[in-house]
Amino acid sequence: MGAGVSDWQLARAVSLNGQLGVVSGTALAAILIRRLQVGDPDGQMRRALEQFPVPGVAAKILADYFIPGGKPANAPFKLSPLPGLNPSPDFVALTVAANFVEVFLAKEGHAGWVGINFLEKIQFPTLASIFGAMLANVDYVLMGAGIPRAIPGVLDRLARGETVELKIDVEGGLPGEEIYSTFDPAAFCGGRVPALKRPDFLGIVASATLAMTLARKSSGAVNGFIVEGETAGGHNAPPRGPLQLSTAGEPVYGPRDVADLEKIRELGLPFWLAGSYGAPGKLADALALGAAGIQVGTAFAFCEESGIRPDLKQQVFQLSRAGKLRVFTDPLASPTGFPFKVVQLPGTLSDAKNQPARERLCDLGYLRHAYRKPDGTIGYRCPAEPVEDFIRKGGTLEETQGRECVCNGLVGTIGLPQVNAENVLGLPLVTAGNEIANVARFLPPGRDSYTAAEVIRLLLGQLSSTAAPGR
Repeated sequence: MGAGVSDWQLARAVSLNGQLGVVSGTALAAILIRRLQVGDPDGQMRRALEQFPVPGVAAKILADYFIPGGKPANAPFKLSPLPGLNPSPDFVALTVAANFVEVFLAKEGHAGWVGINFLEKIQFPTLASIFGAMLANVDYVLMGAGIPRAIPGVLDRLARGETVELKIDVEGGLPGEEIYSTFDPAAFCGGRVPALKRPDFLGIVASATLAMTLARKSSGAVNGFIVEGETAGGHNAPPRGPLQLSTAGEPVYGPRDVADLEKIRELGLPFWLAGSYGAPGKLADALALGAAGIQVGTAFAFCEESGIRPDLKQQVFQLSRAGKLRVFTDPLASPTGFPFKVVQLPGTLSDAKNQPARERLCDLGYLRHAYRKPDGTIGYRCPAEPVEDFIRKGGTLEETQGRECVCNGLVGTIGLPQVNAENVLGLPLVTAGNEIANVARFLPPGRDSYTAAEVIRLLLGQLSSTAAPGR
């Protein structure tokens, strides 16, 4: 769902209706400080920060970023320190606190289940992010867009209050050279780590091979899988074999890219199906295939509780009603190199023909890559940053072509765009699965919005009287 779309309000609504509500863990530090800089109108960020268990952290964040009444509309947001291999103490504290806040608010006042979803490709903030979510008693950690074999062991060690490490992908690294990020919960907490629950871990996979690898070779227990097809929103797994593009320029997927559910069932772990399964009747299909249930993304992304700007939701509904809504699987847009689903909407980054050339920058840094410099030190570069900067750092011109600043585009989608020197707001980048073409079907007659509870009732209502969803 991008960044801040499946926010605490949406996850809470899903959880209150008896299902697993999942918050997006992407760029939460940036989202927290931007919410504070627009004045935290409902006071929820400040209220949650008051519950943060490590003394002094919340007070410093508020002193640095909270603006009573909000910043002027034409003033740029103050940025946080950038993520990296050895992040500043301020960035670590922001990251821990932001993940705590999002999960705390999603779980507050009820006993439902709440999870958090991370991308394996975003490695630098991962350890601090997981710890922050665990401080808020998160029930599940989900991770995809890579092979997150190390994460189950990280959960085990953090639950015991131990120092954790995560191997970082470094471009140009020497054979046998391994670089790790580390996080010491005791040092962060001033010597005493609160007792923490070990959340369940769900790996997001696109193939039986990856599911088997995670089940058999992870550093700790894997508790289940989300089996995601190529029609799901956000980042998609690349097609197997040499990349082939359709006449429209999209990656071509074939039979080899369909997950072998029989082999996944043989692993004996629960799994949920994702990718066009959030449609009426599809839950029963998933249960018949042996799944514990389904993962719903697109239908929830455009409900009342999600973080997407209301005007973008209305634009999507109008185009869906008219049968004119389309998603393009862009093989180049994301700096990760993974295909990325982009909703084609006027006035967004997808509308290149009607927009001025994007100012290239990398001021949030979540998708930048670590690379080895000639002197052996670690540098950072992003294919979406200014071309001359990327090439100066050893990248190639070809790598920059077609790239978008996904970080800024996604936070623009939730109404928190950066303002540039000419007082121009950054354009949003909307991602969703292929089912967005039919999203207007969730609108009740005579209404222009729907709730998460209505989605759940509709999907559960399609089950036969003998079928029942799992947890």
